[in-house]
Amino acid sequence: MSYKIPDLHDRQNDAAAKKNAMLERFRAAANDPEVARRRAERAAMHEARESRMAAREAARKANEAALAVEAAHAAERALQAKRETEELEALIVAEKAKAQAELEAEQKAARDARYAARKAAKKERRRGY
Repeated sequence: MSYKIPDLHDRQNDAAAKKNAMLERFRAAANDPEVARRRAERAAMHEARESRMAAREAARKANEAALAVEAAHAAERALQAKRETEELEALIVAEKAKAQAELEAEQKAARDARYAARKAAKKERRRGY
């Protein structure tokens, strides 16, 4: 038979040769201009993606700042409206108190006039003239 069983030394040499061949193919592929072009395209896409993400983040932060400013203005307007409402209510209460005091004064004057008229009538009846 012409079949030959390779010994350890032959197997090691074959494995080293195959490794060197694979390494050479990898080096050839790494130096290939097509691979370099694809790598450059991927890097450009990555840069574009990062710039878009940064622009979106900046827009989001600007939007949040605008919303915060708008919320502050809304809170200020609400506070001003509350103050105006409280002032109006205080004015209404003061006017009601003033009107009540005037009414009580009128009623007291009318009552005093009735009492005085009754007293005068009583005096007239007693005196007879």
